[in-house]
Amino acid sequence: MLLYNGQLLLDEDFALTLPNRGLFFNDGFFETLVWADGGIRYLPYHLARMQRAAAALDLTLPSELAMAESLTHTLSRLATGSVHRLRLQMWRSGGGLYAPETTECSWLATVRPFQPNDAPLATAGFAETVQTRLSLVSFCKGPESLTYVLAARERTQRSLNELILLDTAGHVAETVSAAIFWISDNCLFTPTLTTGCVAGVRRAHLLQVAEKHGLEYREGLFQPAALLRAETVFTANVAGIRVLSSIGEVQWDTVSPLLVSIRGWEAGQ
Repeated sequence: MLLYNGQLLLDEDFALTLPNRGLFFNDGFFETLVWADGGIRYLPYHLARMQRAAAALDLTLPSELAMAESLTHTLSRLATGSVHRLRLQMWRSGGGLYAPETTECSWLATVRPFQPNDAPLATAGFAETVQTRLSLVSFCKGPESLTYVLAARERTQRSLNELILLDTAGHVAETVSAAIFWISDNCLFTPTLTTGCVAGVRRAHLLQVAEKHGLEYREGLFQPAALLRAETVFTANVAGIRVLSSIGEVQWDTVSPLLVSIRGWEAGQ
């Protein structure tokens, strides 16, 4: 089943109408959410990013999706079991060429089984064919999707478990589909959003958890050498936290007491 503009349909009964600005111009964005324990994990962070994305694209969020209570109620129609992975796609309605005709948007919500993934990543490398770039919409998911498609392609071609993307100035930015963190001297490090990385909801949550528990953290512009000197490196997204084992000849500690504490703090919230 899926939800299309509030209408519950079988997958095989769904069809896009044309013109479609999402298909033609990538004029929209999406969110990947996890439904668990009767609600949406990291709901405030998802909603904040949706509202920011809508403002950046000059879109009006439909009333069914615009507030925490209405968003939860709407998506509950798809989440009939305990844990699900939901994808919420939004795009501008109407036609036109590059100049849009309306701020209204259409939306599609789909559901799939959720597969948590905390498995370690044995091999990683720095991207060679793609870079992140700061833009008005680089913080949200969708407008820059081709960057991550190409990054995933490079990761596969190089037979790596993970690929670390750099920005145009050579600073560490993120991985193919997750934020990147590292631990050095009992301090948590992560790239700033000015690298053009996605403003990940798990990233935001981890930083809030660190602040709540008095853990020093730093967001900034870091060269790869800073990451290579780290004690522990890990990625984080809604699916899980994954520790990186190595990049080339550099190996990192995969059993970090501080990371164990961070996981516990998150679980206790």
